[in-house]
Amino acid sequence: MAASSNSSLSGSSVSSDAEEYQPPIWKSYLYQLQQEAPRPKRIICPGEVENRPKYYGREFHGIISREQADELLGGVEGAYILRESQRQPGCYTLALRFGNQTLNYRLFYDGKHFVGEKRFESIHDLVTDGLITLYIETKASEYISKMTTNPIYEHIGYATLLREKVSRRLSRSKNESRKTSVTNDEHSAVEKHRGSSPGLHTHKISSLVRRAALTPNDNHFNYEKMHNFKVHTFRGPHWCEYCANFMWGLIAQGVRCSDCGLNVHKQCSKHVPNDCQPDLKRIKKVYCCDLTTLVKAHNTQRPMVVDMCIREIEERGLQSEGLYRVSGFTEHIEDVKMAFDRDGEKADISASIYPDINIITGALKLYFRDLPIPVITYDTYSKFIEAAKISNPDERLEAVHEVLLLLPPAHYETLRYLMIHLKKVTMNEKDNFMNAENLGIVFGPTLMRPPEDSTLTTLHDMRYQKLIVQILIENEDVLF
Repeated sequence: MAASSNSSLSGSSVSSDAEEYQPPIWKSYLYQLQQEAPRPKRIICPGEVENRPKYYGREFHGIISREQADELLGGVEGAYILRESQRQPGCYTLALRFGNQTLNYRLFYDGKHFVGEKRFESIHDLVTDGLITLYIETKASEYISKMTTNPIYEHIGYATLLREKVSRRLSRSKNESRKTSVTNDEHSAVEKHRGSSPGLHTHKISSLVRRAALTPNDNHFNYEKMHNFKVHTFRGPHWCEYCANFMWGLIAQGVRCSDCGLNVHKQCSKHVPNDCQPDLKRIKKVYCCDLTTLVKAHNTQRPMVVDMCIREIEERGLQSEGLYRVSGFTEHIEDVKMAFDRDGEKADISASIYPDINIITGALKLYFRDLPIPVITYDTYSKFIEAAKISNPDERLEAVHEVLLLLPPAHYETLRYLMIHLKKVTMNEKDNFMNAENLGIVFGPTLMRPPEDSTLTTLHDMRYQKLIVQILIENEDVLF
């Protein structure tokens, strides 16, 4: 991706013409500074040094003083040597010339070289990255401190305009597909035409563009979701999708959302709204995946596992004795789990494949147990337990209702749907022998777990977990 000019994003960076897609204007100032940064110059020791660590090269000069190191560097910008400390034998120092002074850094090695958080394969890379960082932070400290004040992100209109444009294109495309039946020859012609047209078909769609393309109509279940940012090393030049500035350095230049692929500076990530739109290609599993992440990736109101299993159970299992209490074969339940992970909503869980309904109930319970954040979240767990301890039934019900409203929307909706289903199970109690209390025993520890992994706490809270689920089932029409 090439840098263009050191200008702020203007309205003209998004074409009003629905046929044209123009990428944002990436700000090149920091990229230019990286190009200007001093290059590392290794000062080689003329003789062989005894006891030189095997992971250091000829730049190691043995035990010498700071004054000697300064003299060896000769005032050359970017020059560096390694030395062993006179005061602390066995400790090593990087002496680096920058800004007309010699800087000394305590140097460490654990398989990679580092002086701070970043770890490098070689001393040369460490020094290169250090010189870039020192130069940019010296030359542009005020600029960097103001990077987030004029972002290209959607709250200033960039993505709003783009969203409207892409929405029009998607709408037109859908209308055309309804009106026209394309033969094989016509299909080839259409593909050729698309390839020659400007727009989303000929541009690599960044995470910013893909997210902007989603409108409330495209995504009916637009639950709020935080980005899952992790430190990332970008290969080749990269620009921040929040502030449009270059992401400088050799490694760990910024962070990437592992769910949607958004690339931003670490400091910019603190300003990004909770608007993550997970990319289905990045979500590798159905089980063990965060609930909100899964439903947003699949654009569903609830996890498809919940919908599909409940539908199957209600079609052929509501009268099954001991429903949810009787366990299916573990290996068959694991097969269902793998089917969902592999095939998603196309997984076949029909009676012809799994005639025992207890396998389906087991797969549903396993899904809830495998959630990294339970349906009744860690944040609300203690509030639910406290509500369960209230002796007055009316006050207890009111307290439970108040805590329900604290659940994230996707969790609330999943719990609501499950309780409606479990109410149907209790309505068949004369056949399946499962009342709300029995289901509370089964689903209490499945739907809610204490934040701390304590066996004692879990045992102590079991009766309250059971009571909460029992209350939710018995009062689902009032609470939800």
